[in-house]
Amino acid sequence: MTTTIAPRVDPPVPGATNAPRPAAARRRRGFGRWFGATGWRHAVGLTMVVFAAFPLLYVLSASLNPTGTLVGSNALFRSIDFSNYVELFNRPQQPYAAWFLNTMVIGTVSAIGTVFLGALAAYAFSRMRFSGRRIGLLSLLLVQMFPQLLGVVAIFLLLSAISDVFPAIGLGTQAGLILVYLGGALGVNTYLMYGFFNTIPMSIDEAAKIDGASHAQIFFGIILRLVSPILAVVGLLSFVGSTSEFVIASVVLSDPSTQTLAVGLYQFVSQETSTNWTLFAAGAVLAAIPVMALFLYLQKYIVSGLTAGAVK
Repeated sequence: MTTTIAPRVDPPVPGATNAPRPAAARRRRGFGRWFGATGWRHAVGLTMVVFAAFPLLYVLSASLNPTGTLVGSNALFRSIDFSNYVELFNRPQQPYAAWFLNTMVIGTVSAIGTVFLGALAAYAFSRMRFSGRRIGLLSLLLVQMFPQLLGVVAIFLLLSAISDVFPAIGLGTQAGLILVYLGGALGVNTYLMYGFFNTIPMSIDEAAKIDGASHAQIFFGIILRLVSPILAVVGLLSFVGSTSEFVIASVVLSDPSTQTLAVGLYQFVSQETSTNWTLFAAGAVLAAIPVMALFLYLQKYIVSGLTAGAVK
């Protein structure tokens, strides 16, 4: 014999309604909850993307406008013409190709030199114990509190004096400008690398010393491979900083054939009678391509390189 149990039915509550909510009310409530939880973040992110992308689009649009004025470039991509890019390389008095080559050479040499010198100093401060170590670290940090702009006059006088003894690295030479960049960026990059070097266990060095490795073998064969993220970050920051620097480069380099892009492009907009903003925009677009390419190539190292030293 089988017993069937009927489902329990609760009595209706007085004053309550079992009618379903309208679909429009459910949609409004769902959108309000979504916007309060995550929607506002998307709105803020989209606003920041538009705010950051608009200047880039405006410069690109101005570089494709043949009028030569900023007023004529207010309408984005109203006209597309590559004559400005062609004219950049057809001006004998303003050698854009020489400026571009000078910038790449100065930026590359400065980046490599900064990484090498900073890594040597950071390894010494991180792995060796010597008198004056703590004072040296604090001195490097305190020196970076004063901007390089305060030392422009001193740099000019120093390079002028060096020109009388060693003209190859004196005033008006690219070698002298590279040395100024190397000295100015050594402190902050050393301190940044020092924090990353401290994340490498000392047991690796001790194991290598037991096998008979010297400090040079440990540094070049082991440590540099382990700290490659911070080397990439420092190299990128040094390259971007040296290629976009204007004040010191304009003081040191006076010959147009030795100037960098930052100094040379200023000539397009500095003269009242021959300002050409669209030509300036075209030069700026071409100048940004190497920096963007290097950034995309090294982006996988940027986050890990910056955060590891900061966490330590």
